[in-house]
Amino acid sequence: MLQLPRSRHRLTTAVTVFGLLATGAAVQVATVTPAAAATPHRVLFDNAHAETAGNADWIISTSQPDPLGQDASPSAETDWTGAISSWGVALQKTGDYSLKTLPSGSSLTYGGSGAQDLANFDTLVLPEPNTLFTTAEKTAIMNFVKNGGGLFMISDHTGADRNNDGEDAVEILNDLMTDNSVDSTDPFGFSIDSLSISSDYPSAISDSTNAVLHGSFGTVTKSLIASGTTATLKPADNSSVKGLLYRTGYSGNTGAFFATSTFGSGRVAFWGDSSPIDDDTGQSGNTLYDGWNDSGATNAALALNATEWLAGGSSSGGGGGGSTCTAAQLLGNNGFESGSTTWSASSGVITNSSSQSARSGSYYAWLDGYGSARTDTLAQSVTIPSACTTATLSFYLHVDTAETTTSTAYDTLKVQVLNSSGTVLGTLATYSNLNAASGYTQRSFSLASYAGQTVTLKFTGTEGSTLQTSFVIDDTALNVS
Repeated sequence: MLQLPRSRHRLTTAVTVFGLLATGAAVQVATVTPAAAATPHRVLFDNAHAETAGNADWIISTSQPDPLGQDASPSAETDWTGAISSWGVALQKTGDYSLKTLPSGSSLTYGGSGAQDLANFDTLVLPEPNTLFTTAEKTAIMNFVKNGGGLFMISDHTGADRNNDGEDAVEILNDLMTDNSVDSTDPFGFSIDSLSISSDYPSAISDSTNAVLHGSFGTVTKSLIASGTTATLKPADNSSVKGLLYRTGYSGNTGAFFATSTFGSGRVAFWGDSSPIDDDTGQSGNTLYDGWNDSGATNAALALNATEWLAGGSSSGGGGGGSTCTAAQLLGNNGFESGSTTWSASSGVITNSSSQSARSGSYYAWLDGYGSARTDTLAQSVTIPSACTTATLSFYLHVDTAETTTSTAYDTLKVQVLNSSGTVLGTLATYSNLNAASGYTQRSFSLASYAGQTVTLKFTGTEGSTLQTSFVIDDTALNVS
């Protein structure tokens, strides 16, 4: 159907534009990926969400962001100050890890320019967070994992609200998994139980090939619960989820005290209590417990093996390693149903206006269509894993126009690939008013030549001074394998 020129105040729900420069140039938004795990493996420990509230002291060092500022060559857990310093020192002593802390007062980001941006790391450790993640932080975390990062989530028992803000780690981590803009449909295949289990020594399953239970840091037989919780597994939602240690008397999908999963190209680990990582050597004034060295458990081996697996250091295990490619769709909010989330777009481009029709759902991207000189842009940045040999960008495009010419392209839509500095690496296609047709047509392009690179996918619609042309996009995808 031919569309009349639309007003600059077209009907649309309000959307927020993230990071679009005034010039209209595409900028990097929170969908880039960390580089494939390499030596040293880059690990970021979170301390921006009240990890030291109350008696908690879940930091590897008081020197933040760089623990080496306290001691550049630590040999004992007391060389760094923090109740999880044993964890940090053990990794540092291998020479295979680069460790940093996200300091209090900071925010988790992904695709930004900061030194502690998640794009600079292979693994993020969340050691019992006690404040909710913001919407932007949840988007950053989920895209980080989806594009190849490792996520280590450590909970505590329900009711462990150390800063008295009404939220405990169980609620905060469940909120991350169930209320985010990337995938809220049980993305990891488990939920954390609202339980307070006073004591137990959960046992490891029998699996001699599992890299977490039988890794380079030792064999895992038991862990420790000193007021903690468990998880309920849902393999129907994510078949990769696996319980590795279980509360006494439990197995299968209930009572999992330690579990792993994958999401997109990344890896996830869950631990149901913070006591196992506590080494009893934190800052003064805290009541701590030496779970790290508990003689009835093998908590150190579990923490260290899991860190290695998450960073892609193991030769076996789930996705996210540098030498394997996990089949995945990499674009966030690919059908635009979450509004402007994940995309950078000109004002009003992402819309549910009834003046055009979405191919599916309610939202779509509508560039130009004003009948006056205008440039609209739509962009998203993503990293194509280096091990993937197939990478296919696809989208559905509908073009309608008031132009009557059959020979002159007055209005155009360019589909381009840019690097993180905004330099055009390639133009995949240019469409125009000459491509006007009823309905949507799927367009597909190979991006395999960009494997191992972080690129920005950018649509630029340029309209002349008279007669409208609308470029309508829906159901985008970047499938890799």
